[in-house]
Amino acid sequence: MTINNDSSNLHDDVADNKANWDDRAKVHAEGGYGDLHVFAQDTSVITPAVQRDLAILQPHLRDRTIAGKSLIHLQCHIGTDTISWQRLGASKVHGVDFSPKSLEYARELARTAQAPITYVEADARYADTALPGEHFDCVVTSVGTITWLPSLEEWGRSIANLLSPGGIFMIRDNHPLLFALDENNLAITGDYLSGTEDSYESDGSYTPGSAGKVAHTRNHNWAHDFQEITSSLLNAGLSIEELGEHSEADWQALPMLDYDASSQVWKMPQGAPRIPLTFSLVARKPLS
Repeated sequence: MTINNDSSNLHDDVADNKANWDDRAKVHAEGGYGDLHVFAQDTSVITPAVQRDLAILQPHLRDRTIAGKSLIHLQCHIGTDTISWQRLGASKVHGVDFSPKSLEYARELARTAQAPITYVEADARYADTALPGEHFDCVVTSVGTITWLPSLEEWGRSIANLLSPGGIFMIRDNHPLLFALDENNLAITGDYLSGTEDSYESDGSYTPGSAGKVAHTRNHNWAHDFQEITSSLLNAGLSIEELGEHSEADWQALPMLDYDASSQVWKMPQGAPRIPLTFSLVARKPLS
């Protein structure tokens, strides 16, 4: 694993990530995310990630419901979470992802589920330019997303442009602290502050049994500290209504984490240091 602060090859690095996520899409659609046919047929199923996202978003919604509100899901991957938002009653639902292969699977899954969703191929940093004139009541993104973006200034501006006046943005994602931690002993071995690129090789994904199934093995992640995350939204004209830190993760972000089957989350083992594994943030666009 190497740390690279050279921004001269960002275009190539993003292209590496796109090829990697095209490969992951096949792995996830063909068993990594479970039986998608069962998911598509059972309209009562809401993914655990969206259940947790809704718990963060709900107190900030008028009437505490997403029903009837237009929604765009950034970095939607193969669309299981996007469909879940539609099943909760969101209207004019859009999903955005930079991976064309992910969107092929997302569109097919939506057809099978008879879910009216519009999918758009775009980098989340520039989603507004791919949807000129479109505005939404809610913009959401969740779990393992912004570390794949080189910078957040354009991302914040795009979110603000996509929101209707009074609209709400919600992100729940891996805590920035995890970027700096050694995964095995919790020592600080990397940079926490924004501006650091972590480039590494991996032939698998985060789903069980995926090792050896990813042909495009080059990955690039970027550190984003809380100053960058919040400033990107504040500078875009949004107001932050809530910032949370949580002791649960949606995946095994550290090797020592234990799986809690009842709540479908990963947690630090009993007696281990209590550290945040995820964070959440809710921001709103002013009415005028």
